[in-house]
Amino acid sequence: CWQEETFSSLDVSQQQQILIGSAVAVGGILAYKLLQRRKPKVLPLGQGWWGKGTKPMSEDDQIYPFRIQTSDEEIEDLHARIDRTRYADSLEESTFQYGFNSTYLKRVVSYWRNEFDWRKQVDVLNNYPHFKTKIEGLDVHFVHVRPPPSKNQKIIPLMLVHGWPGSFYEFYKILPLLTQNHDGFAFEVICPSIPGYGYSEAPYKKGFDSLAAARIFLTLMERLGFDKFYLQGGDWGSLITTNMAQMKPDCVKGLHVNMIMVARGFKQLLSIIIGPYLPFLVGLTREDVRRLFPFFQKNVVEILKESGYMHIQATKPDTAGCAVNDSPVGLAAYILEKFSTWTDRKYRDLADGGLERKYSLEDLLTNIMIYWTTGCITSSMRFYKENLQRDPDSREDALIGVTVPTGLAAFPGELLHTPKSWGESRYSNIYSYTYMQRGGHFAAFEEPQLLADDIVRFVKKVEKL
Repeated sequence: CWQEETFSSLDVSQQQQILIGSAVAVGGILAYKLLQRRKPKVLPLGQGWWGKGTKPMSEDDQIYPFRIQTSDEEIEDLHARIDRTRYADSLEESTFQYGFNSTYLKRVVSYWRNEFDWRKQVDVLNNYPHFKTKIEGLDVHFVHVRPPPSKNQKIIPLMLVHGWPGSFYEFYKILPLLTQNHDGFAFEVICPSIPGYGYSEAPYKKGFDSLAAARIFLTLMERLGFDKFYLQGGDWGSLITTNMAQMKPDCVKGLHVNMIMVARGFKQLLSIIIGPYLPFLVGLTREDVRRLFPFFQKNVVEILKESGYMHIQATKPDTAGCAVNDSPVGLAAYILEKFSTWTDRKYRDLADGGLERKYSLEDLLTNIMIYWTTGCITSSMRFYKENLQRDPDSREDALIGVTVPTGLAAFPGELLHTPKSWGESRYSNIYSYTYMQRGGHFAAFEEPQLLADDIVRFVKKVEKL
């Protein structure tokens, strides 16, 4: 053919140059493809608008101070509704096995009506600086706490993200532990309220899921001037901060979570079959075996007992929301039951649900009042429907790993235990994995010192301090 004739007509040196050039070009293409294959995939940021009506041409990006307020009318309305409560009698010796025991509920409500001081708690909430800023059409609320000034102190930005049925108030006891000096560094902490929770405005449009929340919180950190920062979360906060790390891994210096969400696949199935007998063959420790098995009882039966709320909120949140948004006592029973059994499942066998073993009624009711006074319970419940109307294991974020340095804190009372070997299927750069000695689902609220210590140890490893 003419290409062969043209090539053969060239002298030897020209032929060699062409061959060498072709080899270099092919090698370059192969090297590029290899690098692209090795380059970690990034979750697309996407875009959204969740405000009323159509998106305007521009949006106010200023940050404004915010103070929580109350009024005589708000408190009088609460008391009037409490006084009209119609209780159902509990079954004899039913403890918390049927839900919140109404005999104990009456004691909680009596304290709420006659001793709890909401005005005082509003002052407690305002002890830390609050702010709001407009992002994607929504007023986003956050607490921003800077560490006390100190010479030669490195400041490390850290965002803490709550879940359901919690709020930013879960972090009030851990904030002073994080903002104090830790051998030369301290955290500057940002605690946002998920849109639809507390003092963050609720979305007006369908589809607001963890990916949208992650994008909004990344915008918040950028607006605050942070280009490198750490993240920490539990419950929905774990998923949101994981999504943030997937979207902007170059900005996230480290991710610490106390609820470890991973897809279940063949590796997990093999662990379940072999783990009780030869755990070392499938990457399980003795502690993993103790927490995981008997598997059916701990991971199927127990989850069925504790997940009824999830099925309701993932399908018909507005129906259930009508009831608990209208009755303060109904709201308290619905939420406080979770603070009982999600802290320790054995508390179901106690007449008082063990609520005051780890928490004070004052703290628990402050969290309830954040839901009650903002009327956010229905919008907070919708977050389940938005996230679970698709198969979580087939969502785009489930198909992309997490490459940033990661710290995993496994609390023994968490709803599900995830061994490190399972966590590695999603988090490929685990710097620390800690079997926490005690504590359940609401780690920052229940065991602030334990959680703070683990966060500090993790950050020291990443920062090489």
